[in-house]
Amino acid sequence: MFFTDTHTHLYLEQFEDDIETVINDAINVGVNKFFLPAISSKYNDSMINLKKKYNKNIFLMAGLHPCYVNKDFENEILQVEKLIKENEIVAVGEIGIDLYWDKSNLALQKEAFLAQIKIAQENDLPIVIHCRESFNEIYHIIKKENLINGIFHCFSGNLEQAKKITSLGLKLGIGGVLTFKNGGIDKFLHQINIENIVLETDSPYLSPTPLRGKRNESANLIHIAKKLSEIYNIPLSEIARITSSNSKSVFGV
Repeated sequence: MFFTDTHTHLYLEQFEDDIETVINDAINVGVNKFFLPAISSKYNDSMINLKKKYNKNIFLMAGLHPCYVNKDFENEILQVEKLIKENEIVAVGEIGIDLYWDKSNLALQKEAFLAQIKIAQENDLPIVIHCRESFNEIYHIIKKENLINGIFHCFSGNLEQAKKITSLGLKLGIGGVLTFKNGGIDKFLHQINIENIVLETDSPYLSPTPLRGKRNESANLIHIAKKLSEIYNIPLSEIARITSSNSKSVFGV
């Protein structure tokens, strides 16, 4: 029984003192594949070094996170293209629009999002979407661009939104929010075919219950998988098999 963490930031500073322990702890509980979304070129070297050390377990994305978009974002886009050209990259992500922190640069965020969608299309890569308080803006873009492969990361919306996303052929990235008392998605997720679900931690963020407030780790994916097992009323081993298969259909590995 093996699980796939489709979204984990193992290269961040929060893990620099014990990354080997973090990865080994995850592998020991059955989480043996880790997909690392990029956020800015600042972390490219750290990501590449992890890939070299854990080549069979770690898979890299290239992308500019919307919270890192500024007026000079074109230089970062060039770094995204460089990372894809020089490395084994499985997706463009995480990319998208975030209106939680700053609404003033929406036009720039849209421009960066569209530029990276184009890069993904040119390189035949899926995308991993970051969406925070920006569902309508993102949905309009991805529907217009006719995207058919990718993940809507950290889904925390409603049933209507879930159906809209999956109708486009995108998977829902389900993480710690599923276990939150007031998360909401546990109330309707059973109405979405499990073939549309992939698991993620978004570590070091969004620790699942009962670990909220602590640094999240890929090993904690098990708590999310157990909750999913309850919701769909199928064995944990089937959750592992189905969600890992769904991940493979996106990333190809």
